[in-house]
Amino acid sequence: MPNIPESGLVCVVDDDAMVRQSLCMLLETLGLACVTFPDCRTFLDASEMTQCECLILDVRMPGISGTVLQDILSERAAYLPIIFISGHGDIPLAVEAMRKGAVDFMQKPFNEQLLLDRVQKAIALCRERLAAERRQQVFDSRLAGLTPRERDVVDAILSGLPNKRIATQLNISIKTVEQHRGNAMHKLGARSLADLFILLGAAK
Repeated sequence: MPNIPESGLVCVVDDDAMVRQSLCMLLETLGLACVTFPDCRTFLDASEMTQCECLILDVRMPGISGTVLQDILSERAAYLPIIFISGHGDIPLAVEAMRKGAVDFMQKPFNEQLLLDRVQKAIALCRERLAAERRQQVFDSRLAGLTPRERDVVDAILSGLPNKRIATQLNISIKTVEQHRGNAMHKLGARSLADLFILLGAAK
């Protein structure tokens, strides 16, 4: 799990040095930390990649293009929001980037205030995604802590079976079903059957 700085870190990948410099100066007006990279390979090799909360990415660059980097990050850092910038106005490229999960696609020159607004929204989205990922990891760990029989009972409950049917299906007593259900709910942090449905539904 990435170690995100409290102030927020924005990474800019663009082969134009003037664009990189101007974007960093703009972002720093919001009190955000900014690190720039001249190409995608440098970004991928940098430690800052794992701390980034918003990536501002040029579409067309020598070597690894912005769209190829997007594909790579979908495997390595799916939580990271990407704002594409382009001087080409390539509408099909923008549509494809958005379809793959980019949060925005802005054409150079862009409105500075609009960019700042979208960066702030991207940072908030990144933090939401990371929080959800942490919750999922905690829940997965709890789920793995269930005994096989407790998991059988939970699966049967989620299938809508009453305790009597579960007892018959698993060849155990109703009291044992209730005991396994109580143990499973305690381990999963569910205070009620409604909680259990919500937790397991969110985990699918």
